[in-house]
Formats: sequence, structure tokens, C-alpha cells
Amino acid sequence: MRTRTLGKTGIKISEVGFGCWAIGGPARLGEFQIGWGKVDDTESLRALEAAFDCGINFYDTADVYGAGHSEQLLARAFSRRRTQVVIASKGGNLTDREGKWQKNFIGEYLTGRVEDSLQRLKTDYIDLYQLHTPRGEEQLEQAFSSAEALDRLVEQGKLRAYGISIAPPEDGLRQIERGFGATIQVVYNILQREPEKELLPMAQKANYGIIPRVPLAYGFLTGKFTRESRFGPDDHRSYSVSPEQLAGWVDSADRLKPISAELGISMAQLALQYILAHEAVSVVIPGGKNEKQIRQNAASGEAPPLSAEVIEKIRQTAA
Repeated sequence: MRTRTLGKTGIKISEVGFGCWAIGGPARLGEFQIGWGKVDDTESLRALEAAFDCGINFYDTADVYGAGHSEQLLARAFSRRRTQVVIASKGGNLTDREGKWQKNFIGEYLTGRVEDSLQRLKTDYIDLYQLHTPRGEEQLEQAFSSAEALDRLVEQGKLRAYGISIAPPEDGLRQIERGFGATIQVVYNILQREPEKELLPMAQKANYGIIPRVPLAYGFLTGKFTRESRFGPDDHRSYSVSPEQLAGWVDSADRLKPISAELGISMAQLALQYILAHEAVSVVIPGGKNEKQIRQNAASGEAPPLSAEVIEKIRQTAA
């Protein structure tokens, strides 16, 4: 497994990480389902073990993934070999007393959520703490104002670094301009390439670590879905992916299949290697629920890089 440096943090990480959203299992924020359906903890732990065996050392989670269950699984897998892995978590989302989904990025609130995550992870430090998708001007300014509290946690040794898991790419531009934190997590995949225009070049110049999330476009870039595919009520895709988006993503994935076949690699590997071809990227974080999926993802960090010609062909085909 090849390694890269996580921007200005200096932390060495595997090119391919493990997105731990799905293994958390069903969970809600307010009235919204945010999970990926039912999971088997035994299978999830096997997947984590397989990832470690493949050289994956970067694990991205959040306090709301499975209502903390994802963090607890990481503790079960790695608490006895904590220094051998890099754990990134997130905070800022909550369900209020009225049962509504809210966000809070005030420093005092985040400090409390860091303590909660430390307990679930059974560790005394988190390598990277990310503010979990502030949205809009007010929330973004609130996030920036938390720097003093987060810097204090770094001084105390409870955090090694911090950043933001942003919503639109332009929020990342604002983050860089304000000099907040050291990393930016952003939606970036073959079907959602907006970050390539401005964010990735600016982040590379400013030495911010870039962590692309949703690299497989909610699984559509694996090529396993059809226009008739539907998701259960405990899967967020049942409402977060519109029928029009589903049809468009399925059609795009179908057009990409001949390219993966010609290269002799899976669709998932094609999608991940496309992202890793960009020098601004520090680590890609596909999810997975079982050992087979994880080993397939990990292969992307070992295979020869895609050529410039293949990259351009992918862009033209997916458009």
C-alpha cells in the first residue's frame, strides 16, 4: 500500500483509507435516517481486520455514525494497537430536544463532543477531528470561531490536527482563505468533479490535506445498480438519491464499464484510482461492509496509476 502525507499535518497515511459510515448501522438525526441499512458487527470487525492486513491505516468515522457505534467498533478493533492507525472523527450534528436535526460548531460544544468520542474510541487522542458539514454563512462562521477551542485541545494532546468536512466546494475555498485547520473533506468522485476546478489546486498550493468522501457515489460507481434498484427505509439513499439522479448515475456507470473491463480492474478500483490520480488528494475513504469489498478497495492503493489518457477518457465518458 502506497502512502501519502496528510497535508500540513505531516501525518503519513495510506492512499486508501476506510470510511466507517456504513459499518455504524442504522441511525437517525431528527426525522432523517442517516445509515446504510443493517450490518453485522462480526462481519464489520473482519472488514476492519482485513483493511489493517492490507496496509490501510486511516479510518474515518463520526460521532453520529450508528449513534456512536462506528467509533465503538474502531475501539474494539484497534484499542490495543492504537499507535498503528490514524483515526479521524467528526462532530457538530445532533438531534435537539424537539427531535429536530441541528448543527452546533461552538467551541465549548465541540470540546464536549471530543470527550465523548475519546471515551467511545477508548483512546486519549484523536488524530484528526473534523467539523461535520457546516452549511451556510452562519454555521461556517461559527465553525471558524471554534479554532481557539480546537487549538487548546491540540495543545492538551487530545487532538493532533483538525479540519472541516465541507458541504459545497466553495466552503473549502473560504476555509483556506481563513487559514482554518489543516484538512478538507469534500464530496469528490467521477460523477461529481466540481472540486477539480478551484478547490483541489488551491488546497495543493496551501498544503491542505484533501480527503475525498463518497468516492463511489453512494455505491453507484461499483456498477451493481440498475434503474430499477431501490433502497430500504433504513438506508439514507431511499430519500437522498432522487429517481432522476439514480437513473443518471446508473447510465454513467454503465458507460464506464467497458473502460474498467479493458483495464482488467473492477469498477470500484477504476473510481478510486481516478481520484488518487490527482496529486492534491491525501487519502480516499471508500466504505465497505465486508472483507471482500475492503480488499478490493485496498487494491487501488497498490495498482499502477491510471495514465493521463485513461483519465481523460473517463471524464469524457462519464459526462
